[in-house]
Amino acid sequence: LKETALKEDLKFYFMNPCEKYRARRQIPWKLALQILKILMVTTQLVFFGLSNQLVVSFKEENTIAFKHLFLKGYSGTDEDDYSCSIYTQQDAYDSIFYVINQYRHLKNISLGTLGYEHEESGLKICKQQYKRGTMLPSNDTLNIDVSTETECILLKPKELTGKKAELKLNSSFFNLEFYRLIQLEISFKLKGIALQTIHARELPDCYAFQNTITFNNRAHSGKIKIYFDSDTDIQECKDWHIFNSVLQKNTQYILVFDGFVILSCLASLILCTRSIILAWRLQKRFVTFFLEKYKRRVCYADRLEFLNGWYVLVIISDVMTIIGSILKMEIKAKNLTSYDVCSILLGTSTLFVWVGVIRYLGYFQTYNVLILTMQASLPKVLRFCCCAGMIYLGYTFCGWIVLGPYHEKFEDLNTVAECLFSLVNGDDMFATFAQIQQKSSLVWMFSRLYLYSFISLFIYMILSLFIALITDSYDTIKKYQQSGFPVTDLHEFLKDHSSAGYRKDRTFPFICCC
Repeated sequence: LKETALKEDLKFYFMNPCEKYRARRQIPWKLALQILKILMVTTQLVFFGLSNQLVVSFKEENTIAFKHLFLKGYSGTDEDDYSCSIYTQQDAYDSIFYVINQYRHLKNISLGTLGYEHEESGLKICKQQYKRGTMLPSNDTLNIDVSTETECILLKPKELTGKKAELKLNSSFFNLEFYRLIQLEISFKLKGIALQTIHARELPDCYAFQNTITFNNRAHSGKIKIYFDSDTDIQECKDWHIFNSVLQKNTQYILVFDGFVILSCLASLILCTRSIILAWRLQKRFVTFFLEKYKRRVCYADRLEFLNGWYVLVIISDVMTIIGSILKMEIKAKNLTSYDVCSILLGTSTLFVWVGVIRYLGYFQTYNVLILTMQASLPKVLRFCCCAGMIYLGYTFCGWIVLGPYHEKFEDLNTVAECLFSLVNGDDMFATFAQIQQKSSLVWMFSRLYLYSFISLFIYMILSLFIALITDSYDTIKKYQQSGFPVTDLHEFLKDHSSAGYRKDRTFPFICCC
């Protein structure tokens, strides 16, 4: 009786939802809840994505506006990783005083809803330079103290009007010795309000822009690179009054919907956790019974059969959705501004939810091939990637050290790794060959040998072997489906068990029909 009851419970555990309904009339609540959750989580993500899109566009457009406002002669596109560059001393002075003048008249020239942070804040200018030294390039003479000093000055909005402004701008601070100058940094903070969210029936956000303009002269090559960096901080508006009830009602509706999403994920979390606990108890029963009857332990692979990875994935997804939904509700109510954290949580949870759909497709033999092939090929693929990764890292370091000075795609390790990965996928091949500088014939010849060997090795050999591993696993799975999978102790234990005790009614709900 004990063995029969255990076999019945085991057989019932490994049934799919529709078979469980036919056997014991157990309604597939988890299946129905997962389908409902997919619709709700996806809808929630779309709403948040549209809202986040307004935030991103507001940040990007303000950054572009700041570059046009404060960088003299800005063309509209960055030259490289820096915004623009200057080549004469007069251009340097003109660019510095242009920033000060634009900051002084900001309220009169800006098209945006911008203002100073407060009257006590202002324009902070710091210059970093070598302490002292003399330089005579014509005589190949250099006498310099490499220790640096930093000197700063603060120009407040009030001080930029009247006679005080002229005194400060004519001070000795602005007499630059360019052979000593390492960099000059201008930083200032501005406030702004995003009104475009009102058209999307959302409450507006308040922004703080920390802008930094850096004149980089570290190379002392006759070219000063000008970098513009803007860090945006979304803040809670301290005092706002909007005379339109539609915005308030729209916010309340979305908050209610987010509450339903949290409840559905909480129910899914409870059901999946309960299933894992029941499976763990069933595993203990089976291991104990097997040890008592057959005097040997159950193998590790059979124990893993009781750990349902899909339930673990759903639990992780539910936890992330609940936390992300709480953050989203706080953001919607303007109590928090953690857009990045919220987007990561909601985006990852939605990814896991949709990946979890594969579990239900796996009940059909045709679709189950994908899952079984991935499971069978994963260990081989990981071992293969470890070996291929060593060769890939070797090519990465070699390309960086040899081709770095002659090719912009090999200037740093991260760019080299991305360039080689794109070459493996057949992208941008001709441009990579053509952009190598022909200043050194030896390096040019080495670059050809380097690129041809990498492409030949990875595309024609390593990539083909990678595909062959997956194909081999696919063929093995297809063979198992025709002739039968290898029988383990668990399958042997259940093989002779008859399911006559279960009800075999042909009537089942519409959801199982689908």
